[in-house]
Amino acid sequence: MHAFTIPQPGGPEALTWTKVDDPVPGEGEVLVEVAATAVNRADLLQRQGSYNPPPGAAPYPGLECSGRIAALGPGVAGWAVGDEVCALLAGGGYAEKVAVPVGQLLPVPRGLGLVAAAALPEVAATVWSNVFMVAHLRPGETVLLHGGASGIGTMAIQLAKAVGAKVIVTAGSAKKLARCAELGADVLVNYREQDFVTAVREATGGHGVDVILDIMGAKYLQRNVDALAVSGRLVIIGLQGGVKGEIDLSTLLAKRAAVVATSLRPRPLAEKAAIVAAVREHVWPLLESGVVKPVIDRVLPITDAAEAHRALEAGEQVGKVVLQV
Repeated sequence: MHAFTIPQPGGPEALTWTKVDDPVPGEGEVLVEVAATAVNRADLLQRQGSYNPPPGAAPYPGLECSGRIAALGPGVAGWAVGDEVCALLAGGGYAEKVAVPVGQLLPVPRGLGLVAAAALPEVAATVWSNVFMVAHLRPGETVLLHGGASGIGTMAIQLAKAVGAKVIVTAGSAKKLARCAELGADVLVNYREQDFVTAVREATGGHGVDVILDIMGAKYLQRNVDALAVSGRLVIIGLQGGVKGEIDLSTLLAKRAAVVATSLRPRPLAEKAAIVAAVREHVWPLLESGVVKPVIDRVLPITDAAEAHRALEAGEQVGKVVLQV
């Protein structure tokens, strides 16, 4: 088969479409013939040499895919060769085939095709696990989503609205904010022109937000705490604004608030399987009913992966960039 290897870390040109050995599904795995994959920021970090796959994972980039089952490994039940699926991966999506632990498989939602399904597993698992399983966002609460126009942001807006929460988003352009509004965001904050803490206080009558999903890390740390309500929950899932920050612990104590940092890729198989099962139970019905929809900015041939990486690095996209095999 062919896959994108990274002979030397570097810019988008480091991605090399190369002939490699076919994967063989092991115990509890299936072999998926990849129809499409999607680009995530972790792929950019891996290409740059700063985010290696966990032990045992395929060495190629790609944290999700869609396709058809080509073979079943030992001990697999409940799936058949030819089934159309999408999957959460620890790596290997930028390839023509990938071996997937059976607990990380999902059926393609009814009404959606394989290309659209490729944009779902990573964002659905990330949002559901963090906003709902960790932060326990409830109806009537308010959530602040940084990077509202990203793949994660566009999914989080829709899921938060689906459970009856109020949504505040930050984004860096009027175009992106307009798209967030179309998806249901209630309060729009242009972070280039507005202080989001001030905007949160105005939007909540000084109360603050109950949940924050943050991709920035250090740069936003203290301001995020300032924006929290009493008993608020800050969940950090990205470090685009740096890795070391300081917070005023007296503010955190006074608010009886929580700061949690999580990652998805290196989790044990059992934890990933539990998240995927929760996504299938809670998110898939919303997709199949049309309440929630995948947001896809563009679909490119997989051989144009370097172009896709440049688009993501430039922050051009709203939603996901999909690579079709």
